[in-house]
Amino acid sequence: MIAAANQITLERYLEHLRVKRRLAPHSLSSYQRDLHKLLSIAADQPLPSLQAHLLRRAVAQLHGSGLQPRSLARLLSSWRGLYAWLAEQGEITANPLTGLRAPKAAKTLPKALSPDLAQQLVGAPAEASLADVRDKAILELFYSSGLRLAELVGLDLRYRAADGTAERAASLGWIDLEAAEVTVTGKGSKMRTLPIGQAAVTALHAWIAMRPQWVKQDTAALFLSPRGLRLSPRTIQSRLHALALTLGIPANVHPHVLRHSFASHLLQSSGDLRAVQELLGHASITTTQVYTSLDWQHLAKVYDAAHPRAKKKTPVQNS
Repeated sequence: MIAAANQITLERYLEHLRVKRRLAPHSLSSYQRDLHKLLSIAADQPLPSLQAHLLRRAVAQLHGSGLQPRSLARLLSSWRGLYAWLAEQGEITANPLTGLRAPKAAKTLPKALSPDLAQQLVGAPAEASLADVRDKAILELFYSSGLRLAELVGLDLRYRAADGTAERAASLGWIDLEAAEVTVTGKGSKMRTLPIGQAAVTALHAWIAMRPQWVKQDTAALFLSPRGLRLSPRTIQSRLHALALTLGIPANVHPHVLRHSFASHLLQSSGDLRAVQELLGHASITTTQVYTSLDWQHLAKVYDAAHPRAKKKTPVQNS
């Protein structure tokens, strides 16, 4: 009975995230996975009665079993959100996760393609097939506007207004090719509007002209599968990876690599950290500042390759 009650609590919270916070399906799936771990930890105890010491021990065990700090931090964020919601509902008086933090993760720089490799990938001509024309538009839009994968997947062909009920939300995102803009819903349900470069506009026009051939079920989605369904995140990831391999690009190319490349190359060209922060949709500029390290790496490589005092001298051989 307790396990069933916990499951009902979880389903209520996920519905809250879907309707009130308008989270994308990909984000909802992540929350669901994280919260199911909490259900297994709770076992035969009601979720509202779990104590801080039990949760602290569970986090320590997960860390000891090999779960990385970043994954633990995401897990705790999901759990903390559930308990904050339970407090709002009046089902608990204190959040047992207050003060519980994941171990600090080692700072790693995001991977980004060089400008030449990015041009090689994004500039590859599309073949005649619908899938190739669609993939070309996806690549151009990723690199042009720095979208997250979930943001791109959630795009509709155009804005869809709400139907007037509290449960139904408007579109998560849409494009306006006349204005050369894309509007997306990012983390925290924050919407932002971004420019679309001319190359991406041209690629999107080409895809939209052919898109009706695949319209069957989801008539709103911008990017479709041959079955007429909204394209899945996994399909986009695998298509980009396969294309990079075909082009001989020596990097593990996935959508976030294109986002990192967008940010890094824009910062190298403009030096405007605040503008890059706005375009990426980062709540804090400290998140964006990591790209200054990438920019410094680029400058250091140029210096090592070009500056006379940086070049290693060849030892003189005695005759």
